[in-house]
Amino acid sequence: MWQRYKNIYHGVSAIFAAVYYGFPGKKLKVIGITGTDGKTTTTHLIHHILTSAHKKASMVSSVFAEIAGKQYDTGFHVTSPNEWQVQKFLQESFKAGEEYMVLEVTSHALDQHRVDGIDFEIGVLTNITHEHLDYHKTYENYVSTKVKLLKRARCAIVNRDDESFRYIDVSKNQKTITYGIKNKSDVMPETFTFTSPLPGEYNLYNCLAAIAACQQLGIKDAEIKKALKTFKGVKGRFEYLPTDNNFEVIIDFAHTPNGIEKVLSTVKPMVRGKLIHVFGSAGLRDRSKRPIMGEKSALFADVSVLTEEDYRTEHVDQIMDEIAQGCILQGARELTVGDFEKALVSKNKVFFRINDRQTAIDFAIQKLARKNDVLIFTGKAHEKSLCRGTVEYPWSEHEAIRKALKKNVSPDV
Repeated sequence: MWQRYKNIYHGVSAIFAAVYYGFPGKKLKVIGITGTDGKTTTTHLIHHILTSAHKKASMVSSVFAEIAGKQYDTGFHVTSPNEWQVQKFLQESFKAGEEYMVLEVTSHALDQHRVDGIDFEIGVLTNITHEHLDYHKTYENYVSTKVKLLKRARCAIVNRDDESFRYIDVSKNQKTITYGIKNKSDVMPETFTFTSPLPGEYNLYNCLAAIAACQQLGIKDAEIKKALKTFKGVKGRFEYLPTDNNFEVIIDFAHTPNGIEKVLSTVKPMVRGKLIHVFGSAGLRDRSKRPIMGEKSALFADVSVLTEEDYRTEHVDQIMDEIAQGCILQGARELTVGDFEKALVSKNKVFFRINDRQTAIDFAIQKLARKNDVLIFTGKAHEKSLCRGTVEYPWSEHEAIRKALKKNVSPDV
């Protein structure tokens, strides 16, 4: 009941904000991107293609907003800012003479009417996997919320290969474009050949979604292909952190079972030593995904280190217990920190629990890492705070890792 009143409040507030700022969302060509995973990379890809083609475009993503050439922080743990901030960004973009706005849109923003008052030229759906079921209750409800964006758009762009496709009905749209790799689609690698420095099949899907969107915006194929070659990625999305060590470090925002599976399965073939995965799961969020995250980690990683990730008012040990259930189901054996040397020689999957994230990062880098290993840290990426209890503490995953690397004393073996 409270959520319904909250949604009504946001809906009314969104209309007031749109009126106050003069309905800028009707004066720009707005491209909305939604989905469980891949939203941010696809948002940045589309923006990069547009600007590379000399189009005037702004962007709002979970990493930052870029409006008329200026960057803005979008806040703590936020993908879609509140309705007033969104309308303000749209107005600033329009006043600067820009033509396009690329907007990352969450299911929460759609359900809570935070993007009401905006006309979407294009709606892009990347995928819909296990996430936010604490809020939406069922997968079908989650899909129907995401599809709201597609139904509001003049052109809907959907992933033909995704499980969600069979639930989607966008027959009322003026146009629907599909993209995919496995099933016959309008945009496929066979019909649009290109090269991209982004690794993994999941990024191939992100590229195809961006290609489909930009084609519908009238960008020439040659310009799209040229831009894809020069896109360097997004901070905290499969980001290699430079080190002077004999092992590699990757930071990624993966915080869903699907995200973890896609990232780790991409990394695994590149690993000559051990794959070490450090991660946690957010408190007061979808609990049902935690064991599955543990399963996915233990399926691909040789060593999993469970730790905190914004545990809020939940107990961090309880969260780790739930993740550990999945690790155990996958056959991983738990070790204590004092037995870390066993992990170095074990041919079986193992996992550790360390409830402080900096300590977990230090442990992975200073005790576990050896020559040819790959360490991947997921869940925090670009975020600038770590929530413990009701307090947001300053946090930088990059700085935490750099700090640990400075003290690394692992032998060169």
